[in-house]
Amino acid sequence: MDDVNDGFDGFDGDTFSAIYRREVGRCLATLVRVLGDIDLAEDMVADAFALAAQRWSVTGIPPNPGGWITTTARNVAIDRLRRESTRVERHAAAYRLLQPDHESDLEPTMFSDIDDPDQVPDDQLRLMFLCCHPALAPDVQVAMTLRLLGGLETAEIARAFLVPEPTMAQRLVRAKRKIRDNNFAYRIPHSSELHDRLRPVLAVVYLIFNEGYSAASGTALMRVSLSDEAIRLGRLLVELLPDEAEPAGLLALMLLTDSRRPARVDSHGALVRLADQDRSCWNRDLIAEGQQIVRACIRRGNPGPYQIQAAIAAVHSDAPTAAATDWSQVVALYNQLYAFQPTDIVWMNRSIAVAELSGPQAGLDALATVQLDRYYLFHATHADLLARVGRLDAADDAYRRAIELSTNETERTFLEQRRAAVRPTK
Repeated sequence: MDDVNDGFDGFDGDTFSAIYRREVGRCLATLVRVLGDIDLAEDMVADAFALAAQRWSVTGIPPNPGGWITTTARNVAIDRLRRESTRVERHAAAYRLLQPDHESDLEPTMFSDIDDPDQVPDDQLRLMFLCCHPALAPDVQVAMTLRLLGGLETAEIARAFLVPEPTMAQRLVRAKRKIRDNNFAYRIPHSSELHDRLRPVLAVVYLIFNEGYSAASGTALMRVSLSDEAIRLGRLLVELLPDEAEPAGLLALMLLTDSRRPARVDSHGALVRLADQDRSCWNRDLIAEGQQIVRACIRRGNPGPYQIQAAIAAVHSDAPTAAATDWSQVVALYNQLYAFQPTDIVWMNRSIAVAELSGPQAGLDALATVQLDRYYLFHATHADLLARVGRLDAADDAYRRAIELSTNETERTFLEQRRAAVRPTK
């Protein structure tokens, strides 16, 4: 670790937070594989980041921060297990595993039922499938993986699930207790089992992407490293399961959505709505790749929710302007999506398309059945439609509620500007 000052010297809280967000999932996944214990791995990675915060402020950030964290966490684990190796048998086994001189005669550990360590060729994907144990509720599977791999805080996960933060915290605690008390085997599923765990894994990847595309909190609208990581994981899933259509659909959806990234904020960092974006700035390479995948999915003839969402994104990417969008096709696709996922969020998004196709009052009529009071985008959508039909007082109230619920400063600023533009003169 003496060469850490070979990196750049700049160190501040924002830089450190960015490194944490980018590296914590990878480091934790590697430590879980090595130690076979999620709680122990979490503790070791947390200790390593705490040590990094002290060390790097003096020495500078190393050229490979993730490698530094992983190596330090491993060394911290060795030190702790040397002190406590007689206390818990599994720690003793993990201690033996960490010794380079004994790698040839390892005894089985909690990971002894891993059939083929190359079945999932990536530590993070491996941990995703491990977290998606069928004994856990689907929402808990997703939440656990977001917490461990996405580096998301409990508040951010709660926002994604539209539940209060204490509720989500309790779910995570109960899930970890269930894993511990039932001594779940942290094993990679056989290829025949992968399909059953695929849905929550896809949900995790997409939620990580969404957190990167529209950050739950902070000053920046996007956390690009998270979106990039989700796309990387999406590509690995497609390679892992080439016969499954939904991973390909998810990858296409992320690529087509991410293609808009260059136009989502202006030169001052302010949010730009889809309708107002300069589409010449969209990434044409990502669009071409995404559209190619969508066409391949259509040829499969086995539609699913991610494929349909990707098709919706493809329709947007085809339109040279917002006015040229084929809204009738978008509404038809949302009808198909709602048949797969009859949720209020899908219906809300369909209402937006209906408003573009048939007018704002038709959108309001469609939105009337939606119950998403804790979701800021519902109130923002409601406010926009109310303003478009001239109900300015109601629009003002709806924008106020959206602003109250928004936790990202860029989005909040945008909503405040929209509210100011429609606020009735007293």
